[in-house]
Amino acid sequence: MTDHTPRLDHVVLWVRDPLAAADFYEKAVGMEAVRLTEFAAGEAPFPSVRVNGETIVDLMPLTYARRMTMLPGSAESAGHPVNHVCLSLSRDGFDALRSRLEECSVPMSDLSHDSFGAQGKATRSFYFRDPDGNVFEARHYD
Repeated sequence: MTDHTPRLDHVVLWVRDPLAAADFYEKAVGMEAVRLTEFAAGEAPFPSVRVNGETIVDLMPLTYARRMTMLPGSAESAGHPVNHVCLSLSRDGFDALRSRLEECSVPMSDLSHDSFGAQGKATRSFYFRDPDGNVFEARHYD
């Protein structure tokens, strides 16, 4: 039987320096870089970081915004602000992320409790920004 449940494949973030962004996501957030070597060698247009086995975040160079021609008006809307992207983690993963961000001196919001999300009310959540100003929320459910 085939599973036809929609899944999130990827999110594309505009970044000034894809290599620096990949370094941040590897060290501070704990995501594995994908196609980093290929990007550095000029063989891939951008690197990505892996959220899980099904989802990646593409780190698109901001200079590519003018190339967004797949739909009329795409170039003008490229980089349109996104409020935030939310990562759902286990309790241990949540605590480990918060610790890594602290070690990397990444500013974070205070903890929130019972924020509504895809799985109901999250036990704890907080927000942080990447070096390009993209906002992430991290949360866990019990």
